[in-house]
Amino acid sequence: MGVNDVEEAVAAAFREEWGQVVATLIRVTGDWDLAEECAQDAFAQALDRWRCDGVPRRPGAWLTTTARNRALDVLRREAVGAQKLREVAVLARGEGPYDPEHEDDSGVQDDRLRLIFTCCHPALPIEARVALTLRTLAGLTTPEIARAFLVPETTMAQRLVRAKRKIRNAGIPYRVPPAHLLPERTTGVLGVLYLLFNEGYAATVGADLVRTNLCAEAIRLARVLTRLMPDEPEVLGLLALLLLHDARRGTRVDAAGELVTLEDQDRTAWDRASIDEGAALLETALRRGRPGPYQIQAAIAACHATAATTEDTDWADIAALYGELERFVPSAVVRLNRAVAVGMAESPAAGLALVAKLEREGELEGYHLLPATRADLLRRMGRTPEAAEAYARALEQVENDAERRFLEKRLAECRSV
Repeated sequence: MGVNDVEEAVAAAFREEWGQVVATLIRVTGDWDLAEECAQDAFAQALDRWRCDGVPRRPGAWLTTTARNRALDVLRREAVGAQKLREVAVLARGEGPYDPEHEDDSGVQDDRLRLIFTCCHPALPIEARVALTLRTLAGLTTPEIARAFLVPETTMAQRLVRAKRKIRNAGIPYRVPPAHLLPERTTGVLGVLYLLFNEGYAATVGADLVRTNLCAEAIRLARVLTRLMPDEPEVLGLLALLLLHDARRGTRVDAAGELVTLEDQDRTAWDRASIDEGAALLETALRRGRPGPYQIQAAIAACHATAATTEDTDWADIAALYGELERFVPSAVVRLNRAVAVGMAESPAAGLALVAKLEREGELEGYHLLPATRADLLRRMGRTPEAAEAYARALEQVENDAERRFLEKRLAECRSV
């Protein structure tokens, strides 16, 4: 195979298999850093071996076997205590080729969910729970996670180190807890799945706006969670939210990979089955009479997904729902989204006033969607020179290639007027 072919195959395997490989190694070694180190080594070996031998029929099994053997080598060298000897014995029992088809129902296919619940132990701060799972399960880099939380990279790196140390020192078990303990971890688990999907739906960096594998994995795990907690309305609300968003995923970029805004998307190409399922789940959740942030966000997504045309969208209802969401999630990002909705429901000037307030507060400094929103509102008002300035500021902050090209196009349009 050519160098480019192998690199593409390894990159695809990383997107699809990283979380599974690491989760499996953590289960059998209990050592987070060793699991990540050996997984990285396995992917590095794949670059060389697959070029000579070809891509294996089941890349995930090859990578897991390679990573496990690497971990066994490391533990053998370090096996000076009873605990290390036990870890070597556990790994050595499985020295044959790794075969996920021979795992039972509580084994490898649940490892990623076990990992989420381990990371989301209530002994860890909520931000650390979510960040650690995104790093370990999804393979997101520390800079990517830092951008998702709008914090400096060094701050996020420290959080990750402290979280791993806490799990190790406290002996937090690697398992899905019994039913009566599930609720105390629900908030963190839902937050992980939400951010995992978001990173897939609108990637913070890279060439692709959409990372399909992350979207699919978040939805798969959300479905597993609904089976574990079928009476929890926020669990149902999250799955509804993910499905309603995912229904539009295929229309968010065109054939050339360029971003397509909501108003320009082909609504006939939206996945009606996902919209219907999401709407039904939302209705079931709301009947429980315990509203929460994921149910409210699902209701907002339903307003978009069920509108036949852009003009039919009930922006006033969306603005009101964002106001309700702010009671549960008092964040500047929620207020920015409400500003967009107000700009559509009332007037661009009304939305611009809310954006100006956010700019004075300074919480979204460096967040490219703040100047991008200002630019869009100014463009709609016909104030193109000011819009061009705002688009230029947004371009200085954006890191996704598809979004950058979209902003460049808008900037060129404003400057040509």
